[in-house]
Amino acid sequence: MKFVPPSRAMLAETLLAAGPSAATLCEGWETRHLAAHLVLREQHVLAAGLAGGPLERSMNRLLEDWAEKASTPAGYARLVRRFAQGPHRLSPFAIGPVERAANLTEFFVHTEDVRRAHERWAPRVLDAEYSERLWNALLRVARLTYRGIDVGLILVRPDGQRHVVRKASTSVAITGEPSELLMHAFGRRDHALVTYEGADDAVALLRTAD
Repeated sequence: MKFVPPSRAMLAETLLAAGPSAATLCEGWETRHLAAHLVLREQHVLAAGLAGGPLERSMNRLLEDWAEKASTPAGYARLVRRFAQGPHRLSPFAIGPVERAANLTEFFVHTEDVRRAHERWAPRVLDAEYSERLWNALLRVARLTYRGIDVGLILVRPDGQRHVVRKASTSVAITGEPSELLMHAFGRRDHALVTYEGADDAVALLRTAD
C-alpha cells in the first residue's frame, strides 16, 4: 500500500488544479469525465460495467450524468473529494492486494493523462522504488496490452534491463524509463518519451498499431 495512497492524493490534486473542463489523453473525456470514471469504478455497485460487461451502456449513461453534475467548480470539487476518500468499504478495491494490483498503474497513468494533455509538460522525477514498482507492474500486463502486435517486442530500460514481451522473426526494442514504457503500453504512445530500434517497417507498424 506504500505508493497507492500518495498516488491517489497526487491524482486528486492534479484533477483539482486542472478544473472540470480540462483536456485529458482519454479520448472524448474532459477531467470531469475522468473523475466520474474514477469514482464509479470504486464506489458504484454497477462498476463491473466499466470493464465492457453487460452493464456497460448503463454505466456510460451514469458516467455522463455524473460528469454533467460536475461541470461546475463546486460539483467538480465534490466529485474529486469523493475520489480522494477512497473506495467504498464493500468495493473489491477496498481489499489491499486488489487495490495495490489495480490502482498503482491506474493512478499513475490517469495523473499523466491530465498532465500530458497540454503542450508544455515535463516528466516527473520519480522515487526509485516507485519506478521499480511501475516496472514490475508493466511486466505483468505487457503481454496483454501489446496483444495483436505482429512484431517481436522488447522493453528496455536505460540501465540495460530488458524484458521480451513477444518473440518474432522481426523485433522492435522500445527504450525508456519504466514510467514512460508504462504510458506507451497503455496506449499513450504519442505522449511517451521512448525511442525505437528495429527495422523501419516494423517500427512503423508498432507506432501505428491500435
